[in-house]
Amino acid sequence: RAKDKQRLGAIRLILAAIKQREVDERIELSDVQTLAVLEKMIKQRRESLVQYQNAGREDLAAQESFEIEMIQAYLPAPLSEADLDVAISQAIAATGAQSVRDMGKVMALIKEQAQGRADMTVVSARVKARFGG
Repeated sequence: RAKDKQRLGAIRLILAAIKQREVDERIELSDVQTLAVLEKMIKQRRESLVQYQNAGREDLAAQESFEIEMIQAYLPAPLSEADLDVAISQAIAATGAQSVRDMGKVMALIKEQAQGRADMTVVSARVKARFGG
């Protein structure tokens, strides 16, 4: 019963975050934009989780971990390392990117495919490494 309340609370948080963005921007979010909201929520909770663990607040850390799990359940399956490498190679080829200066074009293309399926910070580092950066 307590777990059900916790799940319901997490679902309400997700819906509220999506609705808030729609109201703030006066739009109906696309799937990609909704995934971005969920990713942002996970990132915020991961940051809080580290702070709570460092402060010895295991009760709050456990709540953050639970919310991360709940939010992740609404994201598509993550890309494998191999799939991510293929996506990066294809994006570089499709954009004709030659150097780190072209990273924006490459990242924009990858983001369309990988949103909600890969940590874009990691993707960015991998793209930069491909250019020797």
